[in-house]
Amino acid sequence: MTAAVELIAAPWNLGLRPPAPGREPGTWRAPQALLSAGLEARLRPARTVELDRPPYDFDPQPATRIRNGVTIREQTLRLGEAVRAALAASRFPVVLGGDCSILLGCLLGARSQGRCGLVHLDGHSDFRHPGNYDPGSTLGSVAGMDLALATGRGELLLTHWPEVGRPLVADEDVIQIGDREHEEIPPVTRFTAQEIQQIGIARLGERVISRLEQRGLDRVWLHLDLDVLDERVLPAVDSPGRPGLDFSQLSELVSTLAGTGRVAGLDVAVYDPELDPDGAYAAPIVDCLASALAPLATMEATRA
Repeated sequence: MTAAVELIAAPWNLGLRPPAPGREPGTWRAPQALLSAGLEARLRPARTVELDRPPYDFDPQPATRIRNGVTIREQTLRLGEAVRAALAASRFPVVLGGDCSILLGCLLGARSQGRCGLVHLDGHSDFRHPGNYDPGSTLGSVAGMDLALATGRGELLLTHWPEVGRPLVADEDVIQIGDREHEEIPPVTRFTAQEIQQIGIARLGERVISRLEQRGLDRVWLHLDLDVLDERVLPAVDSPGRPGLDFSQLSELVSTLAGTGRVAGLDVAVYDPELDPDGAYAAPIVDCLASALAPLATMEATRA
C-alpha cells in the first residue's frame, strides 16, 4: 500500500564551506523556497514538520576536525527522530534540505525499522574521509563526506549512533548514481554520469532494481543531491558540473524507483536560493518532485 507523504524541512547549511569569508552558504533557505514555490500544495502531505535552523560556526569546533561536527551530530539525532516518527506513522518522509549532511539523520531514522539500503543520487561520490585526505591540515566538510560517514568511515562523532552503532549502511547495500568525477570509492555499486549517458534512464532503472533484488533489499533510502542535474539545467547548487541528468530524466528515475515500493523515503539537498536570486529554478524542482511522487500525492488527495 502506498504511504502518504510527510514533508520534513531541515533548513541547514552545516556541511558546506563558507562561499566567502564570513558568509554562510545559502542552502538553509531551500526548504522555504520550495514550499513557497508550491511543493506543499502539489504533494498534499499528511503533515509538514519544520525543524529549527541551527547556528553555523565559522571556526573549528572543539574535539572535532569536521566543520560544525558537534552541531551536525545534534541535528542528526533530531532529524533522525523526525524521520523515525514519520515512518512509524506509515508515512513517506520527504526531507527538504539543506546540504548533504541531512543524509545521516535520514538514514538514522530509517534504520529504526531495521536494515535499510541507500540509493545515492549525486554528481559526486561524497566519499572524503581520513584515508584519502589529511584532517590535520584541512577541516572536513560533511557535504563532501556523507557517503563515507554513512558507511562508517571517519570520526566516531558522525559514524557511531545510538542503537544502530556503525555503519548506517553497508557498502554492499549502496548504489551510487551520477558521479561525474570517477572518484575512488569502496565496493559499492555505481553508475557514473558518463555511463548513464550511454545506457539511458530506462536501462539504468532496470539495473538499479535488479541490484536491489540481488541484495534482497526491501527498504532503501533515496538521497537526491540536485547537483546530479547538469549545470545547464540547474546551476544554483554548491558544486555544479556536467554531464548530468535533466529534470525529466530525474523525475523518471525517481518515479521508477519509488514505484517499486522499496523506497522508504527521500531527501533533497543542495539547492541554493541565494544562487538563484530570481527564483527561476524553484518551480522546475517542484515540478520534478511532484511529477515523480504523483501517486503519493494522489493517494493523500483521495484520503482527504
